[in-house]
Amino acid sequence: MSVKETGRSVYVDASAIPWEPTEHPGVETKLLYADASGRRTMLVRMAPGAALPDHRHVGVEQSYVLEGTLVDTDGACTAGNFVWRRPGSIHTAWTPDGCLVLAVFEHPNEFLS
Repeated sequence: MSVKETGRSVYVDASAIPWEPTEHPGVETKLLYADASGRRTMLVRMAPGAALPDHRHVGVEQSYVLEGTLVDTDGACTAGNFVWRRPGSIHTAWTPDGCLVLAVFEHPNEFLS
């Protein structure tokens, strides 16, 4: 069982949730939390050399890099570090060495290509 609910809390066994492929080669996700407003928390795993094409952040996106490096034209976020992106920002993200990221979204990204 991957989810256990008590009266106040919901415990999620992330190891029991399968990785789901995305439409972007080398990018997989595990959805940990979602609600009707569009808020989502997920694990994102990117293989070495994988990229997310141009996309717009509809709301704030928060990324904590657990392993590897997440890069865009503004800089690189390495393991143990955190980056957040403002609503409306547009960028491409990639990873030279692969990465595992805990990502929190106010709304899903809007892919432009």
